Amino acid sequence: MRPKIALNLKSVPYKFLQETFGSKSELLLKSNPVHKKIPVLLHGDKPICEYNIVVEYIDESWSSSGPSILPSHPYDRAMARFWAAYIDEKWFVSLRRILKAKGEEEKKAVIAQVEEGNALLEKAFNDCSSGGSKTYFHPAKTPSLSKWAERFCNDPAVKPVMPETAKLAQFAIEINYSGLAMLLNRYI
Repeated sequence: MRPKIALNLKSVPYKFLQETFGSKSELLLKSNPVHKKIPVLLHGDKPICEYNIVVEYIDESWSSSGPSILPSHPYDRAMARFWAAYIDEKWFVSLRRILKAKGEEEKKAVIAQVEEGNALLEKAFNDCSSGGSKTYFHPAKTPSLSKWAERFCNDPAVKPVMPETAKLAQFAIEINYSGLAMLLNRYI
């Protein structure tokens, strides 16, 4: 989603190639032989891999088109990179742990970790002025983050890329990820 959002923000036309869940195409394996995973941006014949790297590449390559994605001030840019890494390396990892949790107690413990992460993000995004419809953040517990997510998801560059929360919850239920479904249903 992030690369598509970045391309939309920069008004860059692109062709999206969907990978089938659970399999890896020859193009993907050729384009990202190290990690063998999405996303990969093919700019001409040059592959750029990894979410945050792709977004920064788009921001720099089309710097004169659309708004800047990363802040211009070095400290603010460093903080944006820090929180992007936190979300990828900690928060999403906690979400994935919900999928692997065994039993209700373990699921509740992992959901508590996700909510702790939400509280950290709430503090970090408290003064954020960008960017959401349905949100994964509980408005009573994380009001600033919820408002930011609502603005972000409703942005014209973002809205067409966002999956519907109800469809995500149904997908989790169908593949028996009850912990993720429980978390999603708590916030919708």
